Amino acid sequence: MAAMDERSAMEVMAVRALEEADRARAAWSDDDRAWASRAAAQVVGEHAIPADFLARRASLTLERLAARKSALPGMVCAWRWRPWFGVAVVVLAFVAGVAVDRLGSTQQINVLAPPVLLLVLWNLAVYAVLGAGFVTRYGAASPMGPFRRAVVRLAASRGRPRELPGGVTDPLVRAMAAFAHAWIDQSAPLYAMRAARVLHLAAAALGIGVIVGLYWRGLAVEYRATWESTFLEAPFVRELLVALYAPGAWLTGGAIPDAAGIAAIRAPGSANAAPWLHRMAATLALVVVVPRLLLTCGAGVVERHRAARLPVAIDEPYFARLVHGLRDGPVPVRVTPYSFTPDAAAAATLATLLVRAIGGHADVAIAPAVDYGEVDVVATSGSAPAWPVLLFNLAATPEDETHGAFVAAMAARATADEPLLIVVDEAGLRARLPDDPARIEARRALWRRMCDDHHCTALFVDLAAPDFAAAERALDAMLAPSPRPAP
Repeated sequence: MAAMDERSAMEVMAVRALEEADRARAAWSDDDRAWASRAAAQVVGEHAIPADFLARRASLTLERLAARKSALPGMVCAWRWRPWFGVAVVVLAFVAGVAVDRLGSTQQINVLAPPVLLLVLWNLAVYAVLGAGFVTRYGAASPMGPFRRAVVRLAASRGRPRELPGGVTDPLVRAMAAFAHAWIDQSAPLYAMRAARVLHLAAAALGIGVIVGLYWRGLAVEYRATWESTFLEAPFVRELLVALYAPGAWLTGGAIPDAAGIAAIRAPGSANAAPWLHRMAATLALVVVVPRLLLTCGAGVVERHRAARLPVAIDEPYFARLVHGLRDGPVPVRVTPYSFTPDAAAAATLATLLVRAIGGHADVAIAPAVDYGEVDVVATSGSAPAWPVLLFNLAATPEDETHGAFVAAMAARATADEPLLIVVDEAGLRARLPDDPARIEARRALWRRMCDDHHCTALFVDLAAPDFAAAERALDAMLAPSPRPAP
């Protein structure tokens, strides 16, 4: 697992989606892939960390695809977060705050039912939900609510993509769909925190807008404070107002009038609203503006951390094969046939398959065939280290004393980074038994048993008519890192 910044992770995942969807190399050929690896290695240097190499390779790939008018780079750009959207939301919230607190043409404030109280109560409810959620999840990331989802959808032009019909074969279409699904899952914690930051700041802007509106209109017009109720009496109303405006009364130092004072402003009575405006503004500042700004800062810190450290599983087979292109020069691969010699077409097919599986920056050499029963040839098969690949013929019946001994000798010389690969060519047996799949499967079972005895896995492929996509997937599974034992 490696950490990448948001842009690099997005580009790497988009290129991965294309290269895994385009198994036939229709939109992005083997030569293109090899060029991207070589060019990126030249830019970052062979001693660069794999994450930097992968990020640069993805950037170069998208640049070349953009020059070819491919739709994938445009989709990547469209799914990036738009910072201006957050600014627009905050500005609109401020304007709404200034406009929403119209105190009415009667120039009277009902101290029991102004918009200020609704805003205070709403924010207190939000704080309660946030606090309860944090405690119940023990600090883990929360799923996005409707407001966050709406912000993310509008700011990043993304919603949950539709599933593609099974008959869609266009690699670019399938790549864009795969990228959409992968990026939504990968970036969900980051985008949730980014939306939270925008919403917290917008709530603070709304509160500031209400405060500005209160004082702006109070400068030019005298407002009168009053209240009225069918069921409530002055003593209870005072206790209620003491609870509602306690933060503002504490900050301004202006205590709520006693029950007689409250009774005196009961409609049709009234008093100058200035003390009440101060209490309202101070209450908004303490209950809405300050907490929301603190939450904005906290969300911003978490957002920056997540944006700079998006996890990418570069130990997966796809990335592992690309990282081989970071080394100085091509990866040498030595194929050693055992007891048979493949023809030129089969050798070329195998070389293509290995280049695709190991990485476009690979140099595949087919060694002379090893005679049946020979094992000592391993020690003198070549002085230069190379990735070992053994090629067997499915037409032969595996024998532990010969085939098994050869596998064991070669496996002892393999490394964790370049493990022994075993390929079993089915072409000869399929030519002899074209209508007998049961016997072919039985022969495969014998080879699997022999490989299992030596802790190896075999790739079965018909080199005369290969299924490249299936073979690549099988090689990916063979090259996947073994799961680590639990501590």
